[in-house]
Amino acid sequence: MKIFLDTADLGSIIERYRTGIIAGVTTNPTLVRKQGVDYRDLIAQLCDSFEFESVSAEVNGQTAEELLEDAENYIGLGEAVTIKLPLHTEGLIACRDLASRGIKTNVTLCFSVAQAAVTALSGATYISPFVGRLNDNSVSGVELIRAISGLYCTQGQRTKILAASLRDVHHVSRCLLYGASVVTLPVGVFDKMYKHVLTDVGLDIFEQDFKEINERN
Repeated sequence: MKIFLDTADLGSIIERYRTGIIAGVTTNPTLVRKQGVDYRDLIAQLCDSFEFESVSAEVNGQTAEELLEDAENYIGLGEAVTIKLPLHTEGLIACRDLASRGIKTNVTLCFSVAQAAVTALSGATYISPFVGRLNDNSVSGVELIRAISGLYCTQGQRTKILAASLRDVHHVSRCLLYGASVVTLPVGVFDKMYKHVLTDVGLDIFEQDFKEINERN
């Protein structure tokens, strides 16, 4: 069970890394564009400054050759680099090439068990089903996680399920329960993992009791 952060905001990563429970970071062009940073420099800094097991760098291209060419910009930046590839024929051809060379891969935008099957056969390190986007279209993203997990367990596949597009804590918990090895979370969702109204109420009571104890002494 691992938690990654889904962000390109270096400050947010630094602040939450001190918890000791962040194992990696996923990025995409949209997140990087919003931060206005250089993509390669960001990946290099994440690899140099943190002890992550995985830092996903999404590559650009229409053909396997173009995807592999772009991947070379990131592969040498550190052992944590995980090449993030699109889930289509060319992306999976590139995935198989990278896997044969021992390079970690994250195949993204998965929305079906069939897609997860061909991804595993291509040797991907991670498959990223998009839970929230399925929910937006009246399909249970959590049930997709359960189905992919069942397939991989039955078939003995080693590809790890990296549940993505997670927008609330409830779905995070369900994805982990149903077989996701990793959940990648926006900063706001990660912060809410600690929260519960009854915890807050209990802490308020304890704080008042401590105050009375200290006043008495």
